[in-house]
Amino acid sequence: MALFTLSPLNQRRFARFKANRRGWWSLHIFLVLFVLSLGAELIANDKPLLVSYQGELYTPVFKRYAETEFGGEFPIEADYRSPYVRELIEEAGGWMLWPLIPYSYQTINYDLQVPAPAPPSADNWLGTDDQARDVLARVIYGFRISVLFALTLTILSSIIGVIAGAIQGFYGGRIDLFGQRFIEVWSGLPVLYLLIILASFVQPNFWWLLGIMLLFSWMALVDVVRAEFLRGRNLEYVRAARALGAGNGTIMFRHILPNAMVATLTFFPFILTGGVITLTSLDFLGFGLPPGSPSLGELIAQGKANLQAPWLGITAFVVLSVMLSLLVFIGEALRDAFDPRK
Repeated sequence: MALFTLSPLNQRRFARFKANRRGWWSLHIFLVLFVLSLGAELIANDKPLLVSYQGELYTPVFKRYAETEFGGEFPIEADYRSPYVRELIEEAGGWMLWPLIPYSYQTINYDLQVPAPAPPSADNWLGTDDQARDVLARVIYGFRISVLFALTLTILSSIIGVIAGAIQGFYGGRIDLFGQRFIEVWSGLPVLYLLIILASFVQPNFWWLLGIMLLFSWMALVDVVRAEFLRGRNLEYVRAARALGAGNGTIMFRHILPNAMVATLTFFPFILTGGVITLTSLDFLGFGLPPGSPSLGELIAQGKANLQAPWLGITAFVVLSVMLSLLVFIGEALRDAFDPRK
């Protein structure tokens, strides 16, 4: 229990964060949505959760089973949506337990009664896109990819930015001067043009996009951390630690960094929001994730290209609005909680 005991200062900060009801409930709602999206395969999938066949249980969500294991003819993965496989299982007295949404993000619904994109129905709650794929399933998977991408980008860029700002602010002098000039030049590069050029001869994917964006996103926290280290390196407790023989690394990361992190923590939700917006924008322009990937930006592009299907644009707008609003509200609550004036 002692590991989770907060100091009196952090207890007051937590109390201020909790007192902001909008930010407090936004955190709860966002965590619930994020946790549910992590189990997207259990909510939206074109494979059943459980299959009972001849007294044995199978879990197609976690393991691939050949059609021959259910009495079929071909040694390929069973298509549980086909009437043939269903009939094989039912004739043996078996059954299938399907997820809440019996579609994955790439599943094509061949049983539509109208041309795609089909409007919302009892089968497809938010309709289908222009390739007859379930919109709700793609939203769930797209939400997970967007948050994981932005979260990974935020953590990695924050680590690099904090280290760079700490070195500049602590040592100052020429290191700080050359570092600032490098940041000025590097931040002036046209990121979008570079992505367009690279996308012309490299197939973008999750990690490729993450690496490219990481090259430019680490500068978000450098100025804040640098200013805190410039201010903190001349304080009395730092001079006392140096007089006691503490090394530069110990002073930087044990004494100054905890105080500098107070200012940087408030920027995390806003950097996370920027990561979501960046990925969505790139997907909308066609320079993001590979074609067919569940993407909120691709859903916006489909809404723009299919004005006769307003449910596509409305769904993308609502999902992005809710996601970004929750993150902004959480960021405002963190800013108020760590505000030294309070």
